[in-house]
Amino acid sequence: MSPLKSGRSRLAIGCAVVAMATAAIGPAWADPVPSYEKLLERIGLTPGALEAEALVDAAEARARQAGVRPNPELSLEAENAFGTGPFSGYGNAETTLSVSQDLDLWGRRSARVGVAQAEGRTSILRRDLATLDAAGRLALAYAEAEAADRRFLLAQEALDLTIADARALMILVEEGREPLFRGVQAQSQAAAARAALEEARAEREAAFARLTVVAMLPAPVTSIPTSLLDREPPAVGQMASTAPEVRVAEAERAAAESRIEVERVRARPDVRVSVGVRRYEAEDATALTFGVSMPLPLFDRNRGNYDAAQAEFRAADARVMAARQTTQADLAGAEARLRSASSRVWATDAGVTAAEEAYRLSRIGFEAGRISQLELSSSRAALIAARNAAVDARLARVRAEVDLALLQGRAPFGTSI
Repeated sequence: MSPLKSGRSRLAIGCAVVAMATAAIGPAWADPVPSYEKLLERIGLTPGALEAEALVDAAEARARQAGVRPNPELSLEAENAFGTGPFSGYGNAETTLSVSQDLDLWGRRSARVGVAQAEGRTSILRRDLATLDAAGRLALAYAEAEAADRRFLLAQEALDLTIADARALMILVEEGREPLFRGVQAQSQAAAARAALEEARAEREAAFARLTVVAMLPAPVTSIPTSLLDREPPAVGQMASTAPEVRVAEAERAAAESRIEVERVRARPDVRVSVGVRRYEAEDATALTFGVSMPLPLFDRNRGNYDAAQAEFRAADARVMAARQTTQADLAGAEARLRSASSRVWATDAGVTAAEEAYRLSRIGFEAGRISQLELSSSRAALIAARNAAVDARLARVRAEVDLALLQGRAPFGTSI
């Protein structure tokens, strides 16, 4: 056998092997993932949401506890007993049973309740922020899995196109209209497309695994019947309310301000009153006792804690200012990115249409002998790149919508939680 024929036979066998490998790579999965809306219904089961809900319950319990008055104190005292002389026994003892109560004056109770309620409102806002963040992460994982699935299908289609072009080229090589090394180039391109398909398959498996974990699904899912990439985000408009990050910062400032009042009233003395009954064993008599006690504020007037509370309030106020400035800048950037991503989707779709037509014409010209194999490969590569760019543009639009939705305090794509 001549070297030329031997090379052509090896080339034909190589293309056939690649074709059979392509047929064996087809997906064998059939477990669809629920729609994004269905997954949002289970967002409260995510670890972040469960943690935030537990912290809300803790804050509400502390608010209830803050409203409870101090417990009274029961005391029993014995004097002049078991000593020496006339006090050697218990006959001359004086026994006093008394009850004392902290009056909780100067607005202490209301100040405690105010701090606990402010912290409770902060925990509720943090819970809402955690829920929105979980919804955004779910949307992103959903879109990334869908994009990985599309890239896998595109890689499979690219391999099919490469093999089809290689077969058409082999006919020309067999007819002597193309040199043998063109066929070797086509075989190399098919092998590269095969490797790209394997890589895309691995990326798809990883993306579906991430989605299964983020969505807390009981079983792995490997297909997405409902698209999120093709969904149009809501129209970009002005923020309807204050951003969640700003609301959390404002609530923290309110809690810090209420702590100032707590430290202020702590500087006031604790007033305790007591009433009791005293038993005189020697006289076989009883009498009532009354008392009022309070510390003298000579050394500790709680100035350090009061000044610290004021400083913490100033820090919280600065955080509010920073949150407002950052949110304003981030909001403008997110709106611009979403508009840009939407325009990019439209542009890449037009690019895919043009690339498909260019490849179709190149294939016709190649089969007719008017277009070279290099030009056909170039048009095919442009088509593959255009289709992948369309997927990337849609994924970028989802990311921009997720960022904007979090800043606006809503779930992505106008869905409700």
